[in-house]
Amino acid sequence: MEKFFNSRSKTRLIMKILGIPILTILLMASLAIAKDGKAQELLNRRLSIQVLNKEIDKTLLAIEKKSNIKFTYLPGIFPAETKVSLKLKDETLEKVLEELLTPYHIEYHINGEFIILKKTATGTKSNSQARAMEQKQKPQDITVTGTVSDEKGEGLPGVSIILKGTQRGTLTDINGAYSFNIPDLEGVLIFSYVGFIQKEVPLLHQTRLDVTLETDNKTLEEVVVVGYGTQKKSDLTGSVASVGEKQLTAYPAQDAVQAMQGRAPGVQIQAVNGEPGAGYKIRVRGATSINASSDPLFVVDGIVGGVMPPPEDIASIEILKDASATAIYGSRGANGVVMVTSRSGVLGQPKINFVSSYSIQKEVGRQSVLGARDYAEYINESRGTLYYDPNDLSNETDWQDLIFRRGAILNNQLSVSGGTDKVKYYVSGALYNQKGIIQTSDYNRISLNSKIDIAATKRLNLNFSTFLRREKQDGVYTQNSNGANTAGVIASAQRFEPNRGILDENGVYTTSNVGTAPYENPRAVIDGRDIENITENVQSNLQLKYNLLDGLYFNSTLGFSFINSRNGQYDNRLSADGIASNGAGRLTTVRRSNLLNENYFNYNKTLNKIHTLSLVAGYSYQKFDYETFSATNKGFITDAFGFWNLDAGSNWQPASSNTTTSEIVSYYSRLNYNFSDRYIFTATGRYDGASQFSEGNKWSFFPSGAFAWNLGKEAFFPQNKIITAVKIRTSYGLTGNQAIGPYQSFSRISPVLFSSGSTVLNAVRPTAIANKDLTWETTAQFNIGTDIDILDSRINLSADYYIKKTSDLLFTVPITSFSGYTSRTENFGDIENKGVEFAINTRNLVGQFRWTTNFNVTVNRNKVLSLPGGLDREFGGAPGVLRPGNTSILREGSPVGSFFGFIYDGVYQEGDSFIPGAGFEQVAGGEKFRDLDGDGVLTLNDRTIIGNPNPDYLLGLSNDLSYKGFDLNIFFQSSIGGDLFNFTAMELGQLNGITNASTDALNRWTPTNTDTDIPKATTDRTNHSSTRFIENGSYVRLKNIALSYNFPKSILSRVHLSNARIYISGQNVLTFTKYSGVDPEVAYKGSGNVNLGGDYDSYPNVKSYTLGLNITF
Repeated sequence: MEKFFNSRSKTRLIMKILGIPILTILLMASLAIAKDGKAQELLNRRLSIQVLNKEIDKTLLAIEKKSNIKFTYLPGIFPAETKVSLKLKDETLEKVLEELLTPYHIEYHINGEFIILKKTATGTKSNSQARAMEQKQKPQDITVTGTVSDEKGEGLPGVSIILKGTQRGTLTDINGAYSFNIPDLEGVLIFSYVGFIQKEVPLLHQTRLDVTLETDNKTLEEVVVVGYGTQKKSDLTGSVASVGEKQLTAYPAQDAVQAMQGRAPGVQIQAVNGEPGAGYKIRVRGATSINASSDPLFVVDGIVGGVMPPPEDIASIEILKDASATAIYGSRGANGVVMVTSRSGVLGQPKINFVSSYSIQKEVGRQSVLGARDYAEYINESRGTLYYDPNDLSNETDWQDLIFRRGAILNNQLSVSGGTDKVKYYVSGALYNQKGIIQTSDYNRISLNSKIDIAATKRLNLNFSTFLRREKQDGVYTQNSNGANTAGVIASAQRFEPNRGILDENGVYTTSNVGTAPYENPRAVIDGRDIENITENVQSNLQLKYNLLDGLYFNSTLGFSFINSRNGQYDNRLSADGIASNGAGRLTTVRRSNLLNENYFNYNKTLNKIHTLSLVAGYSYQKFDYETFSATNKGFITDAFGFWNLDAGSNWQPASSNTTTSEIVSYYSRLNYNFSDRYIFTATGRYDGASQFSEGNKWSFFPSGAFAWNLGKEAFFPQNKIITAVKIRTSYGLTGNQAIGPYQSFSRISPVLFSSGSTVLNAVRPTAIANKDLTWETTAQFNIGTDIDILDSRINLSADYYIKKTSDLLFTVPITSFSGYTSRTENFGDIENKGVEFAINTRNLVGQFRWTTNFNVTVNRNKVLSLPGGLDREFGGAPGVLRPGNTSILREGSPVGSFFGFIYDGVYQEGDSFIPGAGFEQVAGGEKFRDLDGDGVLTLNDRTIIGNPNPDYLLGLSNDLSYKGFDLNIFFQSSIGGDLFNFTAMELGQLNGITNASTDALNRWTPTNTDTDIPKATTDRTNHSSTRFIENGSYVRLKNIALSYNFPKSILSRVHLSNARIYISGQNVLTFTKYSGVDPEVAYKGSGNVNLGGDYDSYPNVKSYTLGLNITF
């Protein structure tokens, strides 16, 4: 315990230390507001330049590169075909501009990093003549003002504004504002800016004109984040999917993973359950492992395995999918890589952004069960006696009504960003509070995120970021959270007798009246247990980038993260467990740390304008530490102290503690060669060493190669506006998986206690046998794809076909008990995933009314290629209370996690021939199963594969419509195919005379109702895994619909706001499915790879209705 508290003290100290740079950031933010001589500093920059008879626009470009500035000016400001000669050495920028611009009567103004060039007011006239002319013209001119912004509402600096048909023009300032003198209000203004579509707007007698420019997808090269760098999308040879800031903040998601769902092809995201704070299951191109993790690798701002910030703090997410994209992460890239880039500061005055939303929530559905009268009749029939009076409805109780409530989410986020050309900053704080839809279930999250970018010198850039988060989850005893061997609150609410009241005559919670069912009074489940989880995250990252030579950069990253969590549970005397034990408490603490150091070089060089070379080479070291402590006790005098008084219990249990350490050392490189923007080659390699494996198998090499052909840039490609760009990509490579616990290759022992009279003796026993041959899982992946732009980039298509084969699967194999061991981790077997991904993005309408569509579809098929000796592996995926035997299987040639069981052939009728078999019914109205092997007896040999839990198609469809400040987003997400094993229906369909039943029992077999496939009610029924409870899990869901209004700039300027948006939205509003359960989007066994597609009384997903506000000051 002392060690634990010391570690907590260290954590508090670290958090205090981390507070220093955060305060520093805030201080710098306030200093950045003041004028700091930035303009003069820029003019004092020194450079050397020599040009001879060179076009002036090219001369300005050369000055831009040497001085790290940007020029912006109106067309026609220089005489046509102006050429200049200039030779200056180590002069200030001010001197260079004077020499270059004075002969042409050009003056300049500095706004941030922009130098705006304008004709001097005097022209060729004297100053007095010019002022006289200005005074003469001034009364005749009318001033038009406004702002020009992008689609996000951010001001655009340096936008060219020209009065159509004249040479009159102006430019917007650093904030996108302009003021323009024109002779009348009858004309048309032309707005143009690099990377945006030119726009003509008639004045129509308006003196204020606010304009929004749309991104020109044809001219603006999209840059995506890849491992250890960025690349233009046109230069990619790998398969990468992107999810943008707008998609991530479409609704108040619990985390960014939830917001990604359905947005990227090849990525399956599924809620584990709807409990506040619950996680999500992510698969990129299917599961690549059986026993090891199939979760993708998360890289957050360069931190491998980093913690995700809230969606509002994220600028973009890229999902790397094929071997060309993921091989740079070697042994951890087999499951895909999710690259997360958080928001950074921007040049300009401080911008304060406030986001607030409030949501109300309800469950997506409820299970239909019998009421008191129907329940009494069913119980009497199953037991063959008058057990209940069907007419006695005095205590009828709807238990589901008593456990559910109206949920709510309050989400607030405040951020400040800004900076100068030397220092940029971003600081945000977020508060997320969720009241769950089941009583006592709540989730609270508070986080602080900060990032500062410092241009320390002309060659050195520093980046420091810190992320702090604290989560508190007040849980409820559900089927998912307790391991499913005892009933949770939802199972109890569905199965507890509906003719029992909440309290008995003594004011005590009622208990079951029909036997020893494992279900409690649902209110006792809620009130009888206190479950609390607290997790604290600290993540910090220091990055250095130094320009060694022209095109050569050295990068270094030092990052670390701490995760401290505490789980406490107390069963008081209102619960069955608490009554039996006189109170039971347990407390578990976990501490995780992650230390990362990356050092790598980037080199970029272009030769003769056609050969472009890009090289990455580096070294990585990462260390993971894990500590845990757990204590349990029972038999308390009072429940008052809960799990904080464990030493007061009388039934002391041995405490447990554990610590592990693992390390990964890596060397990696990537070479890109681009010839004339037509042929692009990529070669990648990573050499990884991991401590999990024995000496002879610690190291492995993971290479990949890729090629892309920009067919649209070939001379022979027809130049037309129908197909404007075509790129073909292909890649092949190896990635690995070492996601198993430390020490798996070693023999392991565990402690045991036993009594000898009154003496307790301790000893150790072997539990796992060594495996010196244990090695990495290896995934070989082939990918071929294409990217096509149609109709001047109004339509963008992307398609990929891939094959992934994973070999040397890591698997924990049980060993017969007489060996003295329980298990051993081995490499065996191969699995394959292959599929097709397709995405289309269209700009259907442009102009004042805009309509864009994004659609993606994923098809993935997997199968087991080989198993040791070709022998099947069975798994028991059903809840422990059902005991139907094994329900899933691994079989060569079949999908991973296939359901396994009997074929249900309905019910026996009077006069049928019954098939004998131990545990099977041979009566009219009994369950009838098929004798597959034809031996006349029902045995385990009559089982077969009865379903495939893997979906056939995953789809996402988003439509965005905008008109005069109104935006409408409609997003559908769908899963087609994929079977579900409805364990809830199995239990409610037992009709065993103990628990309540579903309303399907109203159509059960009776002597007067024989035309049915639902068996009769009986107390003599054994559960069997069968097709009776296998259902199609297809669904189409309206995942999000949001209507927002962006207030016009004319109104915002009066209240000193730069942007304001209000919106209403709904999530999971409509679901179209034939599945009979509560919700087809389920993951009963969490994030496993084998026990897929089960549905058993998980915390239900929710419908949400949200009102939100987004304001920028």
